[in-house]
Amino acid sequence: MNKIFFLLAVVLLIAAIYMFFKSRQAKAASTQETGDTFSKDYFAEAKGQNEFNPENLGPGAIIRYGATDYVVRGTLTLNEGPYYWYEYLLDGGDNSSWLGVEVDEGQLNLTWWTSRKGAGATPDRGTVEFEGVTYSEDERGHARYTSTGTTGLPESGEMRYVDYSAGDKLLGFEGWANNDSWEVSTGHTMLPGEFTVYPAPKA
Repeated sequence: MNKIFFLLAVVLLIAAIYMFFKSRQAKAASTQETGDTFSKDYFAEAKGQNEFNPENLGPGAIIRYGATDYVVRGTLTLNEGPYYWYEYLLDGGDNSSWLGVEVDEGQLNLTWWTSRKGAGATPDRGTVEFEGVTYSEDERGHARYTSTGTTGLPESGEMRYVDYSAGDKLLGFEGWANNDSWEVSTGHTMLPGEFTVYPAPKA
């Protein structure tokens, strides 16, 4: 009888240990899918480029490009699985502009975009012609985002995108609503030395 109780106790102990570790794994997976992606410091991989990290480029930061000062009014932090990037909405100049910032395998990539409201264009597979230029599709997908500052979007949500290029010219489509509407932007790549960044005020 004692032997039976002993074996039963061992079985229950093993079951308890198994359930404990399964619970830890599930919690870790859930955390990774929800919030931790947005808190990882990817700029630690981009040596010497901390001026473009989200702390410096938060709402209230100033970006001097050419002879114009642009004020960051809002930040979108986006991720698609492990891939991660930022969009900074800017006030200044003659048009609605935003700065795209991403770190890919330790390489800092900067893109300057101008919104083309009322363009009426829609994405297509392969190529798209816009204002006499034929653009080739680079990538498309869906991403999650969080919003800070003034962006005109909810604090969090999902979006879809399609990106095209033609030489040094860029064409982007972004969809933020649960319908078939698209926001169109044209852009080009930039180098860090083309900007002067005045960090956002500390809270």
